Amino acid sequence: MSRVAIVGTGRMGSAMARALARDGGTELLLYNRTPARARPLADELGARVVERLAEAAAADVCLTMLADGPAVTDVWDGAGGLVESARAGSVLVDMSTVPPDTLRPFEQRVRAAGAGLLDAPVSGSTQLAEAGGLTIMAGGETADLERARPVFDRLAKQVFHVGPLGAGSAMKLAVNAVIFALNNAVSEALVLAERAGIDRSLAYEVLARSAAGAPFVGYKRDAFVDPDGAPVGFSLELARKDLDLIIAFGAELGVPVEQAAVNAELIGEAARGVGGDRDFSAVATHLRARAREGRAD
Repeated sequence: MSRVAIVGTGRMGSAMARALARDGGTELLLYNRTPARARPLADELGARVVERLAEAAAADVCLTMLADGPAVTDVWDGAGGLVESARAGSVLVDMSTVPPDTLRPFEQRVRAAGAGLLDAPVSGSTQLAEAGGLTIMAGGETADLERARPVFDRLAKQVFHVGPLGAGSAMKLAVNAVIFALNNAVSEALVLAERAGIDRSLAYEVLARSAAGAPFVGYKRDAFVDPDGAPVGFSLELARKDLDLIIAFGAELGVPVEQAAVNAELIGEAARGVGGDRDFSAVATHLRARAREGRAD
């Protein structure tokens, strides 16, 4: 039986835990900086909550799925954190959406302890995560990826090795640049069709089956068609955070990312209008309100 730790039991971390628990054969450890938040999930899955990061670092594979770079740095590099607790034979993996250089300061110390190190963010919804249908973009050494692959294969349909440490996070920002553009384009198109008198569900079905019907359009159907009833998959607040990362990374590389800047402005406006905790598909809700007010600017 392998031992896998998940550090961070938010929406995506919890969905990944459910995927790993589903088929058995894994001793699952859960860590949250507020342990009480992990206990209902542990009870549901028959997992164990650990209260020290050293216990998580002792797993065969330790996955971190956290909100942002500061949270990753705190968990990895803080006193008693994963870097300090790294042990020979384990693989430490960050799957958060963070700047590509986030793990690089820790690489030498982790490898000196004999542990492996990967950045391996994911693409896909929480529903896909629970079904083991994510896409993983891994950066790091091939040997470390192969040690983590049995776990990755239970979480993802596709695992790409995109380069050295940091390349996974770089690829995730590139993927998200497209996702946010799709989200905002679908929002605009859907509200345009609705205002022309076309039923929302029918308009969405046409979009999903047209040339625009990317996988994202398929799995976000409920969020767009029933925005008040569908669960939040990814908040406007987090989307704006990711867009800020994309814009900063573009500036670092000298790459114009004007589309990302436009998307950041609209998502920020939507967050202020409907609330940053709403799903990022609520850009459509915000545009409906603007349309009712007669605002096209």
